[in-house]
Amino acid sequence: MATELRGNETWGLALRKHWRLYTFAILPIAWFLVFRYLPMAGNVIAFRRFRPGGSIFGEEWVGLYYIERFIQDQAFWQAFQNTVIIGGLTLLIVFPLPIILALLLNELRSRLFKRFVQTVSYLPHFMSIVIVAGFVFELTALDGTVNRLVELFGGDPISFMQQADWFRTIYISSEVWQTVGWGTILYLATLTTIDSQLYEAARIDGANRWQQTWHVTLPGIRPTMVVLLILNIGQFMQVGFEKIFLLYNTLTQPTADVLSTYIYRVGLTSGQLSYATAIGLFEAVIGLVLVFSANAISRRVTGSSLW
Repeated sequence: MATELRGNETWGLALRKHWRLYTFAILPIAWFLVFRYLPMAGNVIAFRRFRPGGSIFGEEWVGLYYIERFIQDQAFWQAFQNTVIIGGLTLLIVFPLPIILALLLNELRSRLFKRFVQTVSYLPHFMSIVIVAGFVFELTALDGTVNRLVELFGGDPISFMQQADWFRTIYISSEVWQTVGWGTILYLATLTTIDSQLYEAARIDGANRWQQTWHVTLPGIRPTMVVLLILNIGQFMQVGFEKIFLLYNTLTQPTADVLSTYIYRVGLTSGQLSYATAIGLFEAVIGLVLVFSANAISRRVTGSSLW
């Protein structure tokens, strides 16, 4: 009890002494409470029938009706399949590329060229999604740059944005262009913390540049890689809504429609808010399970984890 009181006194003393610093936490905490935690109460309408103009928590209890409904909905499973495929391709292709780019930049000796490459690769991240989508439409148009190259090599123009088979390739390519450069920042910062004596010891042992990268550099950035991998796995089901919404159309919908766009259509366009909430809750539960599973596997296999 005395220890607990001393702990309370220490906390109170620290709060009184550093209260100016603690005030900086007020806005972030308020933001999370208002925009992240309070809206969770609305998940109850996944189990209650919501009618516009009625109670925000639904009018009557319907139990698992909406969950059973989307389980039997073929359109839901099509969107779920597309989400898994696009999320898996993003994780498989987009996630490793910032690591590779950071390793390549770390090997550059010309500071001027290194800064130029970093600047060029960072810029797409700061562009609006609308601008990125506009670039994609212009590049893949029948008279766009991509089709001009196709014609240059003797091919016929392709209507990329009207063919469902091309959508995933276009989406992943745009993700690579927009995010890879920005993703290198954390890895480059981590590379600067690796002790240079480790490289010297590796060179004395006869290690070449590739061996130094494999045995010194990669283990040095492994904790950062693991943390970012776990975070990316947690967002596996939350494939970017904005870009897909701007790029897809009825012709590409068979391969482009993901859970986020499906929820938008049934929730806001069709007004089935309880049904959309049930799907969103299902998506969130899968994300939560993936995060905990990835964290447990990482802690057991590599010794690094988020908690």
